[in-house]
Amino acid sequence: MVAEPDGSEDRKPPSDEARSAFTPPLGVEQPPLPEDDHPTSEFALPDGTSTEPPPEPEGSAFDLPDGARVPSGTGPGAGAGGSSAFTPAHGIPRLALSKEAPWQDRMRTLLRMPVGDRPVPDIVQRHDDQGPAVPRVLDLTLRIGELLLAGGEGAEDVEAAMFAVSRAYGLDRCEPTVTFTLLSISHQPSLVDDPVTASRTVRRRGTDYTRLSAVYTLIDDITTEDTDTTLEEAYRRLAEIRRNRHPYPGWALTAASGLLAGSASVLVGGSVLVFVVAALGAMLGDRLAWLCAGRGLPEFYQFVVAAMPPAAMGVALTLLGPHLSWEGRPSAVITGGLFALLPGRALVAGVQDGLTGYYITAGARLLEVMYFFIAIVVGVLIVLYLGVQLHAELNPEAALHADVRPVAQTLAAVTLSLAFAILLQQERSTVLMVSLNGGVAWVVYAAMHDIGRISPVASTAVAAGVVGLFGQLFSRYQFASALPYVTAAIGPLLPGSATYFGLLGFAQNELDRGLAYLSQAVALALAIAVGVNLGGEISRLFLKVPGSGRASSRRAAKRTRGF
Repeated sequence: MVAEPDGSEDRKPPSDEARSAFTPPLGVEQPPLPEDDHPTSEFALPDGTSTEPPPEPEGSAFDLPDGARVPSGTGPGAGAGGSSAFTPAHGIPRLALSKEAPWQDRMRTLLRMPVGDRPVPDIVQRHDDQGPAVPRVLDLTLRIGELLLAGGEGAEDVEAAMFAVSRAYGLDRCEPTVTFTLLSISHQPSLVDDPVTASRTVRRRGTDYTRLSAVYTLIDDITTEDTDTTLEEAYRRLAEIRRNRHPYPGWALTAASGLLAGSASVLVGGSVLVFVVAALGAMLGDRLAWLCAGRGLPEFYQFVVAAMPPAAMGVALTLLGPHLSWEGRPSAVITGGLFALLPGRALVAGVQDGLTGYYITAGARLLEVMYFFIAIVVGVLIVLYLGVQLHAELNPEAALHADVRPVAQTLAAVTLSLAFAILLQQERSTVLMVSLNGGVAWVVYAAMHDIGRISPVASTAVAAGVVGLFGQLFSRYQFASALPYVTAAIGPLLPGSATYFGLLGFAQNELDRGLAYLSQAVALALAIAVGVNLGGEISRLFLKVPGSGRASSRRAAKRTRGF
């Protein structure tokens, strides 16, 4: 009988080639795979160790402040799923600048933005349906910038003023550029049109803060919607500003120069006789400088000539002192004359331009200050060298024994600031305010240096910061330039004594002592400039603007990290 096939032949056990000798039989638990089957990196963290949280992204000067919200659907992730990085179809929300803020702050904010991110300008002065006359607007802008730069205004403020005027008349995509002697502005009508560029050279400089204030008033009227100022009206007012006479006659300026030198001599310990002699020497030097200017001599030689009469007066008083039985401080006469000549205005403007990133203009201004300082050094050294040859007993140790007279010195500081304001041709309405600002600066310096025994450099920096703070406060409430409220107020802080004793050391062939005093003078000058600028920046950060509910902010300059 033949057996039925039941498939038993198909269930043959597997051969040795079909299975490994190391494979566990069926029904036995499979062992874990060895670690070699899961290779790891030598940089992998061991079990139980957590990674550090990712670093927070670095903040940007263009980020929105805390509490500010971007309208829904307009952010960078407002696409499908909230992850789109493209511009929304309805555009980017318009940047709104508070119109309550001064135009200086609004224009600085726009200048520090990329050109493509600036909002379309609101045409404040609209007088022609066909659009603004581009060449005339650019020419008006350059003429206004020229008056500001020639009057000693900082490069950043000049650019802000030019930018404000061009935007007020409807010119978008304008780029003003300011250097020490050249102004230029470029306007590109559209992305496909050629740009229009105009420039103007500043050849003459003069100190007239009344004219400077009038220019600021004109700019404020142009940028205000409530005031209708056509191009013709702006040109007419600008011509009137140029033709206006100085508010003080020549004899008043000469008298103010003498009053300044006499007050400075009292500030450093001089008596009534020293006050009179210092005033006479400064007035004589001022007249000689005017004579040289009328003959066309450069300013360098004018400073040399102006520095010689006060020094000659001090040497003469030293020689005649023993015969007159007079025991005073002739050095105060020379120091007072130096106060009337030190270029504090140019120094503050130069350091301010450097701190705000205008290095070419700052370098040119500081080079000008260096030339003026060298001229003063040459004029005084010539006279001091002649005095040493005549055996004049010029005592350098007098700097260590200065008298402290709080009432007299405070009054002298106020009078010095008053005379300085007249020399700067300031408006009569600002003279009293800046004089009081100078008195406050001296009180702060004397309290820190004479009573607190703090170093003169630190005391000067803090006092200058107070000057810059109050000066910026006054200017912001008047919507005017800060220079009329600051420059004259730093007069009592100028390093006249350190400069004189440094020059005396060179004249007596004591180079180490001369270099030490001159280095102190340079440190004091830089402390004044940095303190004034820092005080102004603090006022912009924290002080409220009239009419607004919070402090007006402006975007910070981009950090370069030194490269």
